[in-house]
Parts: sequence; C-alpha cells; structure tokens
Amino acid sequence: QVQLVESGGGLVQAGGSLTLSCRASARIFSFNAMGWYRQAPGKQRELVADITSSGRTTYADSVKGRFTISRDNAKDTVSLQMNSLKPEDTAVYYCYAKLALWDYWGQGTQVTVSS
Repeated sequence: QVQLVESGGGLVQAGGSLTLSCRASARIFSFNAMGWYRQAPGKQRELVADITSSGRTTYADSVKGRFTISRDNAKDTVSLQMNSLKPEDTAVYYCYAKLALWDYWGQGTQVTVSS
C-alpha cells in the first residue's frame, strides 16, 4: 500500500504563490505518473497537472503558465509551484500516483485564495 502525504496548502491573497508537496511512502521512480487534482465545492474533481516517469508534463488549460509540476525521485516527492493564484483556484488539492493498474490518493490539502 502506497501512502501519499501532502503539505503546503493554506490561505493566500490573489496574485500570491504557494508550493504544494507530496511525499510518497514508496520509491516514485517506479510510478507511471504522479500529479495533482483539485475539487472545488459543488464541482467535480479535475486534473491540475501531472508528470510521467519520463518527465512529460500535462497541465489544465486554466493553470498553464502559472503552475509548475516537478518531481524529485531522490526525495520521493512531487511538487506543485503555484504562482499568480486566483480566487477560482480555491479547492482541495489531492496528490495522486499511478502504479501499474493502481491509483493512489493523498488525503487532500486546502488551498484558499482570497480576492
């Protein structure tokens, strides 16, 4: 069983920055992909960004140019640098990892952007 522990959420003013981190209990170099989803109240969970084992990244259109995902295999960590935050970025952010046929999820961390 893989455990994912997120950190770095919080309250920030519009235009500010936050960095989310997700540490895995297993060696992430073997994971097919890792990334971040988010879910705002009353909305479906959506992909924010992910990164494959080869380093290919995917971003939601709404965060392109503002968010950057990265992974550190030595620290078994994936991070999400969020800049120029907007109130519409307010959501619970979930780390996820895909390993073969299995998906693993973190417990979520709240990000609140005030206007």
